Amino acid sequence: MPLAEERAEGLYLVRWVSERSIRIDDAEFESSLLIMPDRVWRDFPARNLADLAPAVIAEVLALTPQLVILGTGPRQVLPSPELMGAFLSRGVGLEAMDTAAAARTYNLLAMEGRSVAALLLMDRVGAD
Repeated sequence: MPLAEERAEGLYLVRWVSERSIRIDDAEFESSLLIMPDRVWRDFPARNLADLAPAVIAEVLALTPQLVILGTGPRQVLPSPELMGAFLSRGVGLEAMDTAAAARTYNLLAMEGRSVAALLLMDRVGAD
């Protein structure tokens, strides 16, 4: 994943979400990203659920979060049983919700000190 930015102190938190962008602290993003309390991966290589290929999933699982919050765009789109199984078989929870709800949930869990990652997809998933 390109352009990983790490933070030694504090937490990366989502400040707001719109249909076109996500603000994390003082930076605004217009592409998919993966956020964890101590790092942000810009330009995450998946724009929608169909882009979550095994190699991409393996990169997320290599980070060893206990839970991945999947933001699927303006509406919740449920992942396939195969995608759920890829995470659950490794003991990692996967929760899908609209991106705004995913950001709120991520912030809450990160502030609680949980091992959480939020994969926030910036394609209009399910808008077809």
